[in-house]
Amino acid sequence: MKGIKNLIFDFGGVLVNLDKTACRKAYEQLGIESIHESVLDDYRQKELYMQFESGNISAAGFRASMRRLSDQTLTDEQIDQAWIAMLADIPSYKLDWLLRLRETYHVLLLSNTNSIHWQWAEQHLFTYKGHHVDDFFDRIYLSYELHMQKPDIEIFKCVLNDSVITANETFFIDDSPANCKAAESIGIRSYCCPAGSDWTFLFKE
Repeated sequence: MKGIKNLIFDFGGVLVNLDKTACRKAYEQLGIESIHESVLDDYRQKELYMQFESGNISAAGFRASMRRLSDQTLTDEQIDQAWIAMLADIPSYKLDWLLRLRETYHVLLLSNTNSIHWQWAEQHLFTYKGHHVDDFFDRIYLSYELHMQKPDIEIFKCVLNDSVITANETFFIDDSPANCKAAESIGIRSYCCPAGSDWTFLFKE
């Protein structure tokens, strides 16, 4: 961490544990048996998911697509609850470390996410010890708001420019090798964190 002043964290897999199986089962119970092939591909994000995370379709548009997949009259709440089933928890020790790291570093969040997931996470995952989401990060950058996604190099440039920070003083933690490679291509140091693993050793002497 020598020379590092800024930390950029991914959300899914790095902070929040993901449970795609729970999400798939929840949608199958609603009659959307093709959810794995349609949205939750383990190797690449499918078109609907990517469009939602890029902000190119709204939450209403996403729900309408889910209704078409199920050919049923599902409520917004049914669709949202099944979609949110993907988000498991953020281990408390990671939240404690984020608070601790903010005392030393400029801490940012950069996530490929969507409005349904993020709004739920704000209300349920970051309400910890009386804190709220803004207590954990100096700035938050979300793909659906920026209309860009990792590993597009432009999203990293956007974060650097908007935060007025330099690449060589910035460290990025993500669970995607492609995302880390993209960040490194413009001079950001990175650590590719296995999903759900403990990254805090990076900051322990």
